[in-house]
Amino acid sequence: MPTFTAPDGTLLVHHDSGDGPPLVCLPGGPLRASSYLGDLGGLTAHRRLVRLDLRGTGASAVPDDPATYRCDRLVDDVEALRRHLGVERIDLLAHSAGANLAVRYAERHPERIGRLVLVTPSAFALGVEITAEDRLSTAGLRRDELWYPEARAALEAVTGGRAGAADWEAIAPFWYGRWDDAARADHAANDTEKNHEAAAVFMGDGAFEPERTRAALAALTASVLVLAGEFDVAAPPRAMAALAALFPHGEFVVQDGAGHMPWTDDAGRFTATVAEFLSRRAAVPAF
Repeated sequence: MPTFTAPDGTLLVHHDSGDGPPLVCLPGGPLRASSYLGDLGGLTAHRRLVRLDLRGTGASAVPDDPATYRCDRLVDDVEALRRHLGVERIDLLAHSAGANLAVRYAERHPERIGRLVLVTPSAFALGVEITAEDRLSTAGLRRDELWYPEARAALEAVTGGRAGAADWEAIAPFWYGRWDDAARADHAANDTEKNHEAAAVFMGDGAFEPERTRAALAALTASVLVLAGEFDVAAPPRAMAALAALFPHGEFVVQDGAGHMPWTDDAGRFTATVAEFLSRRAAVPAF
C-alpha cells in the first residue's frame, strides 16, 4: 500500500486502482475507512482512483494528537497527498461528510483544484440549511416500500429531536436506493469501519466557518459537480441545489432512484455522469 507522511509525522495510506490521471477520493462517515467506496461503480475504467484513508481510519496510523481529527486540520493531509502524488493540481471527489474536507481544502488551496465532484455532500462547511421538511418530503417518495411506515415514524422522531437509538437504526433504509442484502451489509460495515472517537472531533467547535468558506469559494475558478440522489434524506435534492449554486462554476445533477451512495444504485449512470464531467476540457477565457 502506498504511504506518505503528514506534516505532523502521522503515516497515511492511500489505495490506488484503475488507470489514467489520478482522482483523489475522500470518504465520508465522517472518518470511515475508504474501502466502502470500492471502485465507485466502475469509475476505475476512466480514472486512477486514489482513495485516502484519513488518519485513524483504515490502514492509516492513529495520530499522537486526537485534536488533529478536526475537519479543518485534515486539510494539511490532503495537501500532503497532492505533493506526494507530484501533481500541480488535483481532481478531487468527496462523498458525504468528506465534502466538508474537500471544500475547506478548496478554500485554502483554490489554485490546486482541477475539478471538484461532491457526491451527496454534507453541508456543514458551507452552512446550507437542511430542514425537517426537506428530509420528510424526500422520504415520502418511498411510501410504497414495505419498510416505510416504521422508518417514517422513526424519521419523524429524528427530525423532531426526540429520537432514541432504535429510531436511528430504523431509518437506515432511507440511506439506500434499494434496501436489499447489499445495503444491509454496508449498513452493518459502517459501524465497524468508522472511527467513532475521531468522528466526534471532526465536527467539533472550530471545524467550520461557513461565512468565510462561502466568501472564499465565491471566487473559485474550478468547475464543481454536485451530485444528489433522488431518495437521499441525508442530502435532499433541494438543499443540494442551493449548495451547488454557491459555486461560480457549479453544476447540479440528481440521479433518479438513488440514495446516499448513488454508485451502488445505478453504477452505469453514476460513472457516466462523473466521467463526462471530469473529461471536459477547461474553458478558455475570452479576452
